[in-house]
Parts: sequence; structure tokens; C-alpha cells
Amino acid sequence: MLKTILMVVYVIICIVLAIVVLSQEGKDASLTSSISGAGGGFDNSYWSKNKGNSKQEILKKITAVLTVLFFVLALLLDSKLFN
Repeated sequence: MLKTILMVVYVIICIVLAIVVLSQEGKDASLTSSISGAGGGFDNSYWSKNKGNSKQEILKKITAVLTVLFFVLALLLDSKLFN
């Protein structure tokens, strides 16, 4: 019973993790905008000062948490506890 619940949670984490990763911007997007000057790629811009509150930083934090949960559940489900 517990293994089934953990498997369902594991599948949900996998789906949400895929969605969160796909919704993030690529790393070269910020590099391109800073080279071309689009978006004001200065270090003292609004986005550099409030980087921790941006959508991308929130997505990075969610990705990190989901990745840890993904690996912990994978190891737990593979352990001898449920076999």
C-alpha cells in the first residue's frame, strides 16, 4: 500500500519536474540580451538587484527541491524496504 502511494507521488513529481524544467528560459537568453544591449544588460539594472524574486529564480528553487525529492524517492523505492 505504501509503495503504491510512493509510486503515485513519484510519477506526479516526475511530471511536475518536466513541466518546470521546460518552462525555464535557456542560459543563453540572458547572455544574448546583455551582448546586444536589449533589455539593458547592466549590472545595476532592476532585475540584477531583485534576482532572488524573479520568476526564473523561483523556478530554479522549485527545480532543486523537486530534483532532491525525485532522487530520494527513487532510492527509497529501489531499496529493500519494499521488496
